[in-house]
Amino acid sequence: MRNAARFLCAAALAATALAAGVARAQRPRPADAQPPPAQTQTNAPKPAPAPPSVKAKYEGGVVGYRKSDGTINFDDTNNRLAFHDKQNKELFSIPYKAVVMAWPDTRSSTSTTGRVLASTVPYGLGLPGLLMKSKTRYLNIRYQDPDTGTEGAASFKMGDKDVLYSVLTTIGAKAELTQRGDAYIRPKQASQTTPTSGPE
Repeated sequence: MRNAARFLCAAALAATALAAGVARAQRPRPADAQPPPAQTQTNAPKPAPAPPSVKAKYEGGVVGYRKSDGTINFDDTNNRLAFHDKQNKELFSIPYKAVVMAWPDTRSSTSTTGRVLASTVPYGLGLPGLLMKSKTRYLNIRYQDPDTGTEGAASFKMGDKDVLYSVLTTIGAKAELTQRGDAYIRPKQASQTTPTSGPE
């Protein structure tokens, strides 16, 4: 009987201690006096400068020229960007100082393999093939046409992301543009007008 009483007393003490621990765990904790150290933010490394000539496909935008495979060339001697076709014949050029904006673009489309699977497998079993997407990367350049004085735009299909950002960064530096996110822009200059004096 005495052992049973001791056991019940020990069990009651254990239950009380457990309840106190649970209550303490559920109580709101005070905020730490010192905030955790701020994490240092590291800027993403800048892409390497583009080589003088980069393979690209001209997709359109410059009046008078059709789509063409070729190369984008940095002609620093004449301060311009030139596009040459496969025969290395220059098709058109854009002066660095005429570039207003340059930005990247990515478009997704169903890959050729996905289209073949979707069209050849019967009973709708090829539908997952439509989910097979491929990404195509583009470089877009908006410029002030020196011949007409109007704004034009040119689009180039690039090989991969690294090449695209390398060319984009190089254009931004050579054209002295300001970076805004992934794009490079030429901020509009405030009009400087001299006030005219009225009749005296």
